[in-house]
Amino acid sequence: MACSVSGCTTSCGKVLRFIRTLTRKKPLEPEGEESNFCRCLTTLDLVGLGVGSTLGAGVYVLSGEVAREASGPSIIVSFLVAALASVFAGLCYAEFGARVPKTGSAYLYSYVTVGEVWAFVTGWNLLLSYVIGTSSVAKAWTGTFDDLIDNVIAKTLSEHTPMDSPGLAPYPDFFAAVLIMLLAGILAYGVKESAVLNTVFTAVNVAVLVFIIIAGFIKGDIRNWQISQETILNASRKMENLALLHNETADFDFGGGGFFPFGFDGTLAGAATCFYAFVGFDCIATTGEEVQNPQKAIPLGIVASLLICFLAYFGVSAALTLMMPYYLLDTHSPLPVAFEYIGWEPAKYVVAVGSLCALSTSLLGVMFPMPRVLFAMARDGLLFKPLRYMSSRQSPVLATLSSGAVAAFMVLLFDLKALVDLSSIGTIFAYSLVAICVLILRYKEDTSFVHRSEPFTVMGLFKPPSRPTHRTSKNVNIMTVIILFLVVFLSLLLSEAMYSLRIREWWSTLLVTVFTLTLILAVGIIWRQPQSTSKAAFMVPSLPVIPVLSVLINTYLMVQLGGETWISYAVWMAVGLIIYFGYGVRHSVQKRRLREARTHLNIVNVNLSVAA
Repeated sequence: MACSVSGCTTSCGKVLRFIRTLTRKKPLEPEGEESNFCRCLTTLDLVGLGVGSTLGAGVYVLSGEVAREASGPSIIVSFLVAALASVFAGLCYAEFGARVPKTGSAYLYSYVTVGEVWAFVTGWNLLLSYVIGTSSVAKAWTGTFDDLIDNVIAKTLSEHTPMDSPGLAPYPDFFAAVLIMLLAGILAYGVKESAVLNTVFTAVNVAVLVFIIIAGFIKGDIRNWQISQETILNASRKMENLALLHNETADFDFGGGGFFPFGFDGTLAGAATCFYAFVGFDCIATTGEEVQNPQKAIPLGIVASLLICFLAYFGVSAALTLMMPYYLLDTHSPLPVAFEYIGWEPAKYVVAVGSLCALSTSLLGVMFPMPRVLFAMARDGLLFKPLRYMSSRQSPVLATLSSGAVAAFMVLLFDLKALVDLSSIGTIFAYSLVAICVLILRYKEDTSFVHRSEPFTVMGLFKPPSRPTHRTSKNVNIMTVIILFLVVFLSLLLSEAMYSLRIREWWSTLLVTVFTLTLILAVGIIWRQPQSTSKAAFMVPSLPVIPVLSVLINTYLMVQLGGETWISYAVWMAVGLIIYFGYGVRHSVQKRRLREARTHLNIVNVNLSVAA
């Protein structure tokens, strides 16, 4: 009996030790870690990188698609709501950029805050989004270029190298693969050269967008924002008659006219789509060891790039819906069609140049952070060590070329349309975890202040001490976990029971009310806890509201994704966890640091005992 109890205790001890190894945290300034990167980037370079990565080809297509099918002229409100939601995530990244000016972005932020296993999961998610994003943007670049030359590339490759298999691409896109490896070579050569090239393409893109906005306001008609319901009915009849003539199914919904033709529900649905247009600013956070004065440059770069992108999306969508009625917009090529509508047909070539420049900067922007996250994970021993090799020009050359090769392989073989939503999961997961990390870090106990042990009391939740203690920090951690569960349940409810909520069925209204009030109570309890006294060059305002709103928005967007996407995501995560538990746990540099620290402490204790 004694043996079985002893064995059980030993097993429990091993399990607890293993769990502690998974949650070991990396210090902000680890011993023996030196940066080999060249600090050559300026704030302007960061703004160019952020704008180039975020303001991709979506600005040339997304505005027409959302305005035609979801929002109408109120698309400008959709972009405003989406921008505000993106700013919540951007502010959280900005604070960590000021606090932890190192390479690694959300991966590193998770490592110093919530522990190693969550850091690996975050890094693996980022790699997923960057690889798929790189392949998708390269495919879009070749598609746009091919349209200009009458689809010569697609016709030739479809004829000579067809691949007719489920899940595979119709043909291997050699052009896109070569483009990826060419840009990988430029990135491997040097960061400053890449930044200069990116800034040039971004400047051309922004100049084209300014031309579109000015042209739209010159040739636009405010009456296109005030279309009557009678005009909409007439347009619907014409489209139905045309469909009957061509023996097609008539499936048109032009809304009810006016500024909100699809109601405010349509405007919010458009905002959910527009949110993805602001994804990409997080690449700025990976430059922590390559930018001059990162504590100020990174927050400024993130906020400035989001502001510029919002103004561009806002201006283009306003110009587009002023130039022609929203129900006539083309969902695939809205701007060329709009310029033809106002009699400026040659302007479509300007749009094509801008679109190619936007895709080029977007491709550079999505490829730039990928090798840096790989490098950071390899430097910490969680991925294979050769990936941390630095060239004489202070660039992570092996990580850059290997990540480019993986993306090129994917663009050659796979049908990327089915994988694009996977990219969204990886990015939004990272956004959520960074917001959670901000909450935990800001309410962390003050190690310089000695506190007596405090038992848990309900009164202590609402009347805590004036300085952060272990108890108040633990309270925040528990409340954060409760908030996560509430946010998931609320998001699922809002997503799956929307019809019941619209007709005001009592059970759905009751559940939403209970979850919302409980969420507000949990946020209020966190708000009552004392914040850490440590300061940074930039700090998220209105804590804890902004991080919680960011998590709520991100979770709601994630539950909108389909079941097939989640199955693919589960497979990707299973592969990652096999790598972590098979390699990362045993080769972790932080594990070695902690072992060396314990060995050193034991030696000191033995020496003291001998001396005594």
